[in-house]
Amino acid sequence: MFFHDLLAQREAQDRPLRVGLIGAGKFGTMYAAQARTTPGVRLTAVADLYPERARAALLRAGWPETRIQAPSFEEAIRAGGVCITDDSRALIRSEAVEIVVDATGDPRAGIAHVLECCRTGKHVIMVNVEADALAGPLLARRAQEAGVVYSLAYGDQPALICELVDWARTCGFEVVAAGKGTKYLPSYHAITPDTVWEHFGFTEEQIAHGGFNPRMFSSFIDGTKAAIEMAAVANATGLTAPREGLGFPPCGVEQLAEVLRPQEEGGQLRQRGSVEVVSSLDRDGRPVERDIQVGVFVTFEAGSEYVERCFGEYRLVAAEQSRYAALWRPFHLIGLELGISVASVGLLGQPTGAPRTFNADVVAVAKRELTSGEVLDGEGGYTVWGRLMPAADSLTMGALPAGLAHGVPLRKPVAAGKVIRWADVGMDESDTALKVRREMEAVFVGDHDAGAAEARAS
Repeated sequence: MFFHDLLAQREAQDRPLRVGLIGAGKFGTMYAAQARTTPGVRLTAVADLYPERARAALLRAGWPETRIQAPSFEEAIRAGGVCITDDSRALIRSEAVEIVVDATGDPRAGIAHVLECCRTGKHVIMVNVEADALAGPLLARRAQEAGVVYSLAYGDQPALICELVDWARTCGFEVVAAGKGTKYLPSYHAITPDTVWEHFGFTEEQIAHGGFNPRMFSSFIDGTKAAIEMAAVANATGLTAPREGLGFPPCGVEQLAEVLRPQEEGGQLRQRGSVEVVSSLDRDGRPVERDIQVGVFVTFEAGSEYVERCFGEYRLVAAEQSRYAALWRPFHLIGLELGISVASVGLLGQPTGAPRTFNADVVAVAKRELTSGEVLDGEGGYTVWGRLMPAADSLTMGALPAGLAHGVPLRKPVAAGKVIRWADVGMDESDTALKVRREMEAVFVGDHDAGAAEARAS
């Protein structure tokens, strides 16, 4: 039976899935627009640090004002409206909510929200991939122990990539590479919120009315978001992270299978079975023909000459010998598609992707020359960008996770382009996110290799 049929049954029985949304930014607003028209689902509460922003977001998403006046969570259920609050913890604890969507993008907040969901028995969908990259494997384990579901967010690229990887493996193919597209040039690592808009082509009207966050878009283009999302994919699928970081090879959809095959066979993939991100720009800045800038992909290998012939017969995009092929999705619709996760979690008790091993990490790299005493300002800011690397390498070198590189002072200068280490910063030892991260390292460092092997085999 399809999700829609099951949701329609819930609607007929007056047993809708009750969803609480934390964070009324772009993703949250897009989900709110669809939750309003989805049978069998009720968005009962929205938490945001600025309640008026949440109210404006719901109005922008098409909600009638009469449905966003519920004075309490309980009234929201009775009246079919939405309760707006600035208290995320109260939202999680409310009986009006059974599935929590964290769309904050704040790793520290995300960790706190997951721990509260575990304490209160609430499922959690992590749009907050920043928290997932920082401590997702431990958070998912905690959720499993608490008997709740921890899920990546369908519509965001990591969950869509996981879906393609699962498709390939379930069909019996070996996954060679998986990832997404983006707009990338090496110089973009130095982009800040002051310089970001010139690289996106938005009109002034779009920027003014689209609810766009310059720090978020800075992280999209400086390499950080790509690293964070690929860490989530690697940790969920068992694919490896390139030791040298993401390569961002320029590539259009017709070249995916050719470019993302191993270097020893004429491609640009440095390691078989890894994550990678392809650029929509050639290194000279010219656009790649038929790019996949907002899409996702998987490349896979035929296991026999017979399958190679089948690739050709059914017109797959394949490399010269038809040994390698690619499947891609040309777009992702973030919050507009989140209902798939809500249905999977609420109806089946199954995640749309979740971390199973600590395979990959995202570390902080200096955007410019940093001096002793400067305070790091985190993802999408002016001081650091995030680089993907294998978790084992990150732990060995004592690299500072990008998710903790916010609000912490430097003890010593760091040159532009250099990885920042734990020893370079002063940390607040009482920070819950820091404690969770250190616990994850202690828990997973011993079973890292075994866990990766298990994830790849499954």
